[in-house]
Order: sequence, then C-alpha cells, then structure tokens
Amino acid sequence: MRTFRLVVPALLACVALSACAETDGPATPTPSGSSAVTGQPTPSAPVPTTPATPDPGTTPRSPTLKPPGGPSIPPQVGATELTGTITGGVEPNCVLLDGYLLIGGPRDVLAVGARVVVTGRVEPGMMTTCQQGTPFVVEGAHRS
Repeated sequence: MRTFRLVVPALLACVALSACAETDGPATPTPSGSSAVTGQPTPSAPVPTTPATPDPGTTPRSPTLKPPGGPSIPPQVGATELTGTITGGVEPNCVLLDGYLLIGGPRDVLAVGARVVVTGRVEPGMMTTCQQGTPFVVEGAHRS
C-alpha cells in the first residue's frame, strides 16, 4: 500500500511534465540526443554589407586615463614616483598610496601608516583581488 502511495503521484507528475513538453512540429535531435523544443523564430537584426571605415581625417587615439590623485608624469612613461602615507585597503594585504594599489615591493617598508617614497609604473588594466585603487607595480620603495 505504501508503494502505491509513492508511485501514483510520481506517475502523475511524469504525465503532467510530458504534456508540457509538446512541440508544434517534428522535433529535431540536438547534439546531446534529446529533442529540441521548437517555437516561433526570433527576428534578427540586419547585417551590414559594408565594413565601417574610419574617417581618413582622424587618427585613432587611446583614451587618456587619469587615476585619482595621480602623479604629474603620465602613466607608463618611464618610472613614476609617489610620495605619501600608506593606507590599508578593504581586502587583507592590500595597501594603497594616494589612490594607487601598490603591487609588489618590500612589505616591511610598505606598512600601513608608513610615510614612503615609491617608484614604479601604473598598470590600469591589471586584474587584482583588491577591490579598489589603480594598480601600481612597485619597482622600489624606501621610507621618507
């Protein structure tokens, strides 16, 4: 009797689900071997026939990136020097200096609260686990 109480609801659920899976036409097999559900085709946007060409009077430029509180030397033009007091980031082991996330460098010098002079380069496209600051790869650091 107990088996009967379990089997009947399971069979009813299978029947109900198979009724929902009806298609409007013959089903086509998918790579996994199951039948695909067909429906109304969705309209697609028209494809342009000619490739877009830039205006010959203009030259393409990369966007200018200006990090907050940045140095006077533009990013990635030689070594950049930052001076200031190290602050802690929102994530563990993340240290910042004037809006820059310091990557690498001697951690005994780059301690939170220390006044330092740091040289290195800005890497705005670098991915980090810290959730703030513009990445700055430290090449050298000393306390001031």
